[in-house]
Amino acid sequence: MAKIFYQNDCNLSLLDGKKIAIIGYGSQGHAHALNLKESGCDVRVGLYNGSKSWKVAEEAGLTVKTTAEAVKESDIIMILTPDEKQAQIYKEDIEPNLEAGNMLMFAHGFNIHFQQIIPPADVDVTMIAPKGPGHTVRSEFVAGKGVPCLIAVYQDATGHAQDLALAYGAGIGGARAALLETTFRTETETDLFGEQCVLCGGVTALMQAGFEVLCEAGYDPRNAYFECIHEMKLIVDLIYHGGFQEMRHSISDTAEFGDYEIGPRIVTEDTKNAMRKTLKEIQDGTFARNWIMENKVGRQHFNMERRLHAEHQLEEVGKELRAMYSWSDEK
Repeated sequence: MAKIFYQNDCNLSLLDGKKIAIIGYGSQGHAHALNLKESGCDVRVGLYNGSKSWKVAEEAGLTVKTTAEAVKESDIIMILTPDEKQAQIYKEDIEPNLEAGNMLMFAHGFNIHFQQIIPPADVDVTMIAPKGPGHTVRSEFVAGKGVPCLIAVYQDATGHAQDLALAYGAGIGGARAALLETTFRTETETDLFGEQCVLCGGVTALMQAGFEVLCEAGYDPRNAYFECIHEMKLIVDLIYHGGFQEMRHSISDTAEFGDYEIGPRIVTEDTKNAMRKTLKEIQDGTFARNWIMENKVGRQHFNMERRLHAEHQLEEVGKELRAMYSWSDEK
């Protein structure tokens, strides 16, 4: 079983005297930078000249420099830019400015595991991967709590990589919840699988299919949206709080009976076989190669899919409903 670390296992003072560069200031970047700063760490944000985030980070009280400058003066470099941009940023601005003994950090293992970034042998390479979006990492920290994180060591050049990574995990608040030990390979493959088969690809395809079936049968699209999309959050919140058991305790017996009887008709052995095929394509690098190539050729397929899904009827119906009812907080 993987080891789990908590606050008492981490020595935040190991970051004393260390300069930390947060590369990128998006969802995760802003949370890591601000949390570390409020934990007493010496933080600077690395961005490209002309970045829209430059002023935003400065207004939050952070020091901002170009990526190359931030890396050159830092001991710990956390890369929090999008996966598809990391290899170029690393090659142009990070690699030339690394020094022996530095620690290179990631919040997702994609570029290390699929060898888009190959660090020198004299630097530590570690991961702290929060299991939640950056805005939650930030809001939980402010509330005195934390979001669980994964921790991994890919390369231990100094002999202290894990201790320093644990300190970083404490600095962003993750150790207040838990830091689960893993590997870059496991994090990368399970993260991609979860996104594609369940959390994003699987759930959205299931909701969309349910919406379409009800509409094809002549039901009001607004009714279909409520039943197949809006209520998903209510069910997931129950599962998040107390697992499947609490969810089933909270719904009607009619719904619970339908759960047991019909769920296996929808998610069949064929579905699991498709999941197994997807996992295999993640493990053998097929998905990574396809995504890397998609970015090299201008994202034409990706952009077409994004446009087509944005134009689906359920998006218009959902926008209408969310604007109409008092429970809406959409701006």
